[in-house]
Amino acid sequence: MSTWLITGCSTGLGRALAEEVLARGHQVVVTARDATRVQDLVDAHPDTALGAALDVTDPAAVRTVVAAAEQRFGGVDVLVNNAGYGYRAAVEEGDDADVQQLFATHVFGPVALIKGVLPGMRARRSGAVVNISSIGARTAFAGSGYYAGVKAALEGISNALAKEVGPLGISVTVVEPGGFRTDFSGRSLTQSATAIEDYAPTAGLRRKEHDRTDGTQAGDPAKGAALIIEAVEADPAPTLLLLGADALEGYDRVGAAERAQVDAWRARSASTGFA
Repeated sequence: MSTWLITGCSTGLGRALAEEVLARGHQVVVTARDATRVQDLVDAHPDTALGAALDVTDPAAVRTVVAAAEQRFGGVDVLVNNAGYGYRAAVEEGDDADVQQLFATHVFGPVALIKGVLPGMRARRSGAVVNISSIGARTAFAGSGYYAGVKAALEGISNALAKEVGPLGISVTVVEPGGFRTDFSGRSLTQSATAIEDYAPTAGLRRKEHDRTDGTQAGDPAKGAALIIEAVEADPAPTLLLLGADALEGYDRVGAAERAQVDAWRARSASTGFA
């Protein structure tokens, strides 16, 4: 039996993961901004589930939840940074306060949680950190620049962290889901108040009023959750896990385009050294 701390368990992939981990007999700290939204999970698993209100942008709340996990279950074996939301805006349209909140939620919050659980993991010389990113970190569609930016930042931190804690017996896995049939495109999607007409044919096409993907995504959250658990339990755990055929397609497409660009400029790139 292991202890998981999962953020953003009220809906979507976070809830599916919490349900599956609990069904397999593990202990889970299930969190949401509004703890009443995860009370049903606690009621169904009173011995193995601990519900907690958590705003990941509140450092004091992060410390409180980590301390509660240690007091109830003795420590956190697996941290899953899942809480988050989407933000649509052309780069020029982005509101400064909105962007700062986005980084607080998707970057600084997960880092605070990582720093909160690492002392215990280091002491035990075991543990796993799972950071939920998005294939959007690679595809970076017009209108999703800030969302791609926070996910890319989280991935960069994760990749360095994996090299730092790997020798201590702690794994770090970045998960890049494609489209999953959750309420992300509805409840969890925000956008800038400003809409500049010049961007209507590009970023404008991805504004909420034009989004028709809700309820049609190919990804099954339950299957995604099962694969995340399999990855965490693998030896070695992968440092990158893609979820969904669309994520694989995006990865391959972006990788091929980048390789072509690099190859086209390879000789000139190599020519910049001292003679």
